[in-house]
Amino acid sequence: MTKVDGPGPGAEARREPSGPHGAGGAGREPDPAIPPGARRLIELLGLAPHPQEGGWFRETYRSADNVPTAAGVEAPGPSGTGPTRGRPLSTAIYYLLTPDSCSGLHRLPGDEVFHFYLGDPVEMLMLHADGRSERVVLGPDPAVMRVQHVVPGGTWQGSRLAEGGRWALLGTTMAPGFDPTDYEAGTEALLAAFPAEEATIRRLLPRGSLP
Repeated sequence: MTKVDGPGPGAEARREPSGPHGAGGAGREPDPAIPPGARRLIELLGLAPHPQEGGWFRETYRSADNVPTAAGVEAPGPSGTGPTRGRPLSTAIYYLLTPDSCSGLHRLPGDEVFHFYLGDPVEMLMLHADGRSERVVLGPDPAVMRVQHVVPGGTWQGSRLAEGGRWALLGTTMAPGFDPTDYEAGTEALLAAFPAEEATIRRLLPRGSLP
């Protein structure tokens, strides 16, 4: 596990914008059961609990430029502004997993690029539209793990720490950018569609989605 020390050079000048994902971790203290390294990252990076997916996150970038949408729907504008027509060119977030959390199964219409930054390996399950399932391990050893990985749009995805892991810090980017209305949470219907992955799907389905 990577040791987390104080912020590096230039940290005082760093500015991380907030957005529709939330303004950061203010207002909620991390659970004392969360490993110290993860708590330190939550404080340093201003992470907040993800309201849909699970885990901890912060939006760090939302382009001020927008891609017009066919329907001309309103999308959140840059921090401190009102909604704009279209979708941001790109968005980026930090994303932290701990032993008591997972990235619940969900899918987005656009490609999402994952970046592994620090910590322990993360196991990702992808359920493809053609009926295939795929497992990927993101982690610090590029010989046997991915330090970057693309989840294609329309693919169900969920992640958790590998067995024995304490925490992992990832990042994701999307272009065009993420819009909260895109998020589709997995349901128990995935159990019938991918029976070979039943055990893992049950662990990754959002709480309350099973009878």
